[in-house]
Amino acid sequence: MNKDKFFAQEMKSIKSFEFNHDVAEVFDDMVSRSVPFYDEIHRIILDLVDRNYNGGVIYDLGCSTGTTISILDKHFKKRNLKTPDYIGIDDSGPMLEKFNQKIKKGKIQTAQALCQDINDVKFRKSGMVIMNYTLQFIKPNKRLDLLKKVYKSLDKGGMFILSEKIKCSGHTVNDLLIELYYDFKRRNGYSELEISQKREALENVLIPITPEKQIALLKEAGFKKVEMIFRWYNFACYLGVK
Repeated sequence: MNKDKFFAQEMKSIKSFEFNHDVAEVFDDMVSRSVPFYDEIHRIILDLVDRNYNGGVIYDLGCSTGTTISILDKHFKKRNLKTPDYIGIDDSGPMLEKFNQKIKKGKIQTAQALCQDINDVKFRKSGMVIMNYTLQFIKPNKRLDLLKKVYKSLDKGGMFILSEKIKCSGHTVNDLLIELYYDFKRRNGYSELEISQKREALENVLIPITPEKQIALLKEAGFKKVEMIFRWYNFACYLGVK
């Protein structure tokens, strides 16, 4: 795994963050050091599969380098269960190159990756849709329509697992949680320069919303059964069941 040093050198001008070749090369390290309890989110997904997955296509929206699908496939094989069709969607070609390498290495024959805008996906009927830290990068005015399509695609009893960075409605608490998150990044070896430059690159690219607004969006999209099932400061995971 290549170490993330993407923002380690001072930049004269900071461009908006994008999932290009250089990011793809270090993404697995970047996400493991930047997203709190990333492994635990995967553990939650596996627990939900064991308890409430009734078959059908599994979508990973914003599949990046294919880690989630790889973990799922190992889980199914370990339990000698039939592996479902996995469909990974991402609009970054460099990320999908890494995805395909990982899928090939893991000999995952039922997985495919589609390079396209998530908003343009024509969904098949599905048993589970996963969206880890992806909706936050989609323009807010397009999120509801996408969530409606996700809901429509799911079989009855199907699950939607959504993980997102969030914000609080009150500035004082929100600012405190941001600083606590930066402490987490410092503990994982990121410098003040790296934290500052990435924060600037993500400005107006990653747009978090409050949990109240997120749950309201999910309900408006059709999910009557929806709960926040995990939270760490300003990161959260939601479960919607059709």
